[in-house]
Amino acid sequence: MALCGWWLIHFLIFTSCSAHDFFTSIGHMTDLLFTEKDLVTSLKDYIRAEESKLEQIKKWADKLDVLSAAATQDPEGFLGHPVNAFKLMKRLNTEWGELESLVLTDVSDVFISNLTIQRQYFPNDDDQTGAAKALMRLQDTYQLDTNAISTGELPGSSSTSSAWSTLTVDDCYDLGKVVYSEADYYHTELWMAQALRQLDQGETSRAVDAVTVLDYLSYSVYQQGELERALEFTRRLLDLDPTHQRANGNLKYFEYQLAKQKKVEKVEEKEEESKVRQRRESKDDYLPERKKYEQLCRGQGIKLTPRRQSRLFCRYYDNNRHPRYVIGPVQQEDEWDSPHIVRYHNIVSEKDMEKVKELAKPRLRRATISNPVTGVLETAHYRISKSAWLGAYEHPVVDKINQLIEDVTGLNVKTAEDLQVANYGLGGQYEPHFDFGRKDEPDAFEELGTGNRIATWLLYMTDVQAGGATVFTDIGAAVKPKKGTAVFWYNLYPSGEGDYRTRHAACPVLLGNKWVSNKWIHERGQEFRRRCSLNETD
Repeated sequence: MALCGWWLIHFLIFTSCSAHDFFTSIGHMTDLLFTEKDLVTSLKDYIRAEESKLEQIKKWADKLDVLSAAATQDPEGFLGHPVNAFKLMKRLNTEWGELESLVLTDVSDVFISNLTIQRQYFPNDDDQTGAAKALMRLQDTYQLDTNAISTGELPGSSSTSSAWSTLTVDDCYDLGKVVYSEADYYHTELWMAQALRQLDQGETSRAVDAVTVLDYLSYSVYQQGELERALEFTRRLLDLDPTHQRANGNLKYFEYQLAKQKKVEKVEEKEEESKVRQRRESKDDYLPERKKYEQLCRGQGIKLTPRRQSRLFCRYYDNNRHPRYVIGPVQQEDEWDSPHIVRYHNIVSEKDMEKVKELAKPRLRRATISNPVTGVLETAHYRISKSAWLGAYEHPVVDKINQLIEDVTGLNVKTAEDLQVANYGLGGQYEPHFDFGRKDEPDAFEELGTGNRIATWLLYMTDVQAGGATVFTDIGAAVKPKKGTAVFWYNLYPSGEGDYRTRHAACPVLLGNKWVSNKWIHERGQEFRRRCSLNETD
């Protein structure tokens, strides 16, 4: 009954994720942990049933072993006793048949039934691939080496958590295979080399051997133009398996190609080596903004000079003596001077944030972006999260938060979009983007009829151990998540023109669970709250 009850409770959550994408939300992945825990309980019940059955069979076999040993010493004397003769007839006619029925009894039915029911809600191949790519994204963004990831020793992690968070040889090999299938030979090399390193250190595997790993390694480094290393790995492979057909063919081909390469003039050779290094140090899709984005995520390249720092203050803020805040003003902190980005501390209570998460979780869907060409909402690899929308009418807490935003900012939220709640997944991120509609997107918010997004309110509903910062790539600013605080900025100048300095991104979550809620406030209704001006100033 407990098992059935658990599934009734979680059925709606899982069916809402029919397209899976579990890896895009830590909140939904926590449900998978309880699924697995439930399966382990069912598996232990099955093991106990099998052990009980075997114990009965063992007792019967031990009893008959002693009996038959004594009986066969003097068969005629043993059967001369009428009771022994009767019991022999009875055992062979009845009891051995009962034993046969016991042996044939399948006690796995309950476990197999549970597994079959739950398997339809398991992550699929796309989830596993997405999770693998997320690890690569974290590796690149935070410049982590494979050994740090494999041992679980990530920035911000404790020694206790690291003990449960290690990768086996098989795990490293599988990661290498995933990126190999994507023709990502740079990461294939890194993870196959890690698998080989762990094999060399004595770790054993029933599924992976050094020959298989070396085969992938030689080809991946060859694809990156490193013939000598490809030849080195191939020779090592053939030392282990001299009959390996593909390796023998590759050996001749690599030796031939290397001989041709050595005939090239030294200048050209140096140029090629430089190109190889560039290919290895950066991926083809790297753009200047992406580099800046990743640097900011690592805490590098932040343009907070002493002069700028001197213009940033903390204050008690009452929004021009608003009745709600005259006696109890809010704590406001400047995060950046231009554009002006402010943070409000202890702005929403723990209880209210938990209620928002509780309301949103069953409705989380893979976050989408608007295609700038077609206008159609679609998922994107650069936005890894799930989101839900909550209207003010749905719960008093949502209405309370909306009123709070209006009171603190002084802006009309009646024309704002519903409260969006987002939960980031494994390596969850949202790459650089604007919140407002640009001139080349004239129809961005036309259907809403409320004008452009004038301002953004972003509430952090969890602390994050590592990663997950909000970074502004144009100005070089980074804002770290802090539970119960909200960040606010204007997306438009008083003139109504877009402020391109507000281009921002959500860095990948390296460690922890990131929940945020945001409110996009629109132009309509602000005519007497934020006066228009032709000057494009803050």
